Amino acid sequence: MQTRSADGSRKPVVWGISLVLITVAALLGISPGAATATDRTAATAPPPVPVLSWGPCAGPADGFECATARVPLDHRRPTGATIPLAVTRRVVAEKAHRSGVLVLHPGGPGNSGVDFARNSYAALPASLRDAFDVVGYDMRGVARSGQVECWDDKEYAAAVDAARGVPGPGALQSAIRQGADFAEACRRRSGDLVPFIGTASNAKDLDLLRQALGEETLSFYGRSFGSYVGTVYAAQFPRRVRAMVLDGAYDPRRYADVPYAYDAAQFVALDAAVGRFLDWCAQNADACGFGDGRPREAFEQLKRALDADPVISASGRPATGYTLAYRLMFNINAGKEIWPELGQALRAAQARQGSFLLNPPSPASFDFLNVNMAVECADRVYPAGRLLLGALVSAHVASAPLLGPPIGLGPPTYDHNHAPTCAQWPAERPSRYEGSYRAQGSAPILVLGTTGDPDTPYQDAVALAGTLANGRLLTFDAEGHTAYNRSACVSALVTDYLATLALPARGTVCADETPAGTPGRRATDVEVDETRDVIPTLR
Repeated sequence: MQTRSADGSRKPVVWGISLVLITVAALLGISPGAATATDRTAATAPPPVPVLSWGPCAGPADGFECATARVPLDHRRPTGATIPLAVTRRVVAEKAHRSGVLVLHPGGPGNSGVDFARNSYAALPASLRDAFDVVGYDMRGVARSGQVECWDDKEYAAAVDAARGVPGPGALQSAIRQGADFAEACRRRSGDLVPFIGTASNAKDLDLLRQALGEETLSFYGRSFGSYVGTVYAAQFPRRVRAMVLDGAYDPRRYADVPYAYDAAQFVALDAAVGRFLDWCAQNADACGFGDGRPREAFEQLKRALDADPVISASGRPATGYTLAYRLMFNINAGKEIWPELGQALRAAQARQGSFLLNPPSPASFDFLNVNMAVECADRVYPAGRLLLGALVSAHVASAPLLGPPIGLGPPTYDHNHAPTCAQWPAERPSRYEGSYRAQGSAPILVLGTTGDPDTPYQDAVALAGTLANGRLLTFDAEGHTAYNRSACVSALVTDYLATLALPARGTVCADETPAGTPGRRATDVEVDETRDVIPTLR
C-alpha cells in the first residue's frame, strides 16, 4: 500500500495518485503483496498409475461404462493420500477403425465431465464416434469426485433471495463481506480439499488417466473452462497431445495472473451481448414481443418492479430483479437463434407469469457455484487490498450498466463476481499453474473463438492462439458462447481436424450463424441451465 504524505494539505492529492497507481498496477498484472509461487518441491517418485475397473454406469443403459481412478490429493506428494475421480467411457464398436481416445471436458468449472460425455455423445458426428473411445471424468472437487462445499443450500438461498437487480447503497460493502464469509466457509467445510483443486493438479490427473487408459497420446475437446484445462495440460505434457480443440477459449495469462483485467473484459462482453439483443428487440418489436420498441427502458423497469414486488416461484422462493439478471447471464449464451424466446420470457416475467428467467438458483446450482468459485480462487491471484478491490469492482460494474450492478455486487456466484471472494482467499494455492503456456513441442492445437461471445470474449481466443507455439485460430462470426455444433462450417472443420489432423487455413472465418426466430421453437425448449453442459445437436 502506498504511504500518505505527512503534509495534511496534500493528502487527498497523494491518495488519489496512489489509488491510480495501484489500479494501473493491478490491471497490468503487478500484484503488490500477492502470494509468490507455492511449494515447488520436485516429486521424488512418479505417482502410481490408477487401475480402472470398468463396470455398468448408474442410470439408463447408454453404452457407457464407468470406473473410479485414485489420484494423489497433493501432486507434490505423489505416493501420499489419494482422492477418487469418477471416469466414464464408451468404446468404439470396430477396433480396426479406432484412432485412440477423445476426452470431452465441460465448462464451468463445476459441471460434471461424466454427464458431459454421456449427454453429448449422440451429438458427435458418426466419424468421431466410430474412431474414438469417448471419455469423460468429474474433475477433483466436482460431483462424484468429492463435491466441494463452501456455503450450504440454506446459506446460498438466503443470499441470492436477498439480492436485488438494482442494488442499493451499501451493496459493494455487502458483496465484500459476503466474499469474505464465503472464503471462510470454504476453509471451514472443505479446507482439506480446496488447496488442491486448481488446474495444474487437474491436468496432472488427466495425464494419469491417459496412462491408465493405455494411451501414448490423447485427443481432447474442451469448452469454456475446459479450454483452460486443455491449455494447462498441453503446457505440462505437450508431447502427449495428439489433437486438441479449445472452444470458447481463455486468455490464460490474463485469467490466472491479471484477474482484474480479465474480469473487466468479461463484464463488458456480457453487457454488450445483452445490449445487442435488446437493440434487436427495439428494431424487431413484433418478433421480440418485449418493451414496445423501448426494451432497454423496459428491462430497467422490470428489474425494479421485481425487486419491489418479487414473483413467488414454484419452489416458494422469491424471484427478484437479481433472479432475472442471473438467468439472463446464462441464457444469453445460447446465441441469436433464441432471441425471440428470450423476448417472450421477458414479456412473461413482465406479466408475472411463468418464465424460465424467474427460476431462482437451485441446490444443483449451488453445487455448481461452490466449485466455480473455489476452483477459480485456487487458480487466480488477485492483488491484495480491500481499497483496490472496491475501486476495481465499482469500475467493472459501472462499465456494464445492464447486468453489472446485480451480478458484480451480488453474492458469490459466477465468473464476474469472483473478485470479492478470491481477493480474500485464505487457502494456499499449491495446485495453481504458474509456468509458460506456449506448449512448445505439442501437436497443432485448434482454438475456437466466437466474435460475440458473452462469456469468454473473442479476444481471449485470439490471445490464446498467439500464445501457443502451435496454435491455430478458427473464428465463428456470431453471437453466443462457444462454436462447435453451433455452425456447420465450424463443425466440419473441427471434425476433420480431430479425425485427420488437417487444420483449417489460417484466417478462416465461419459465418453461418442460425438466425433469430428458428421455426418450431418454444421458450420452454431453450432454457440454459448453468448446471448442465452439453454439446448441442447440430441444427
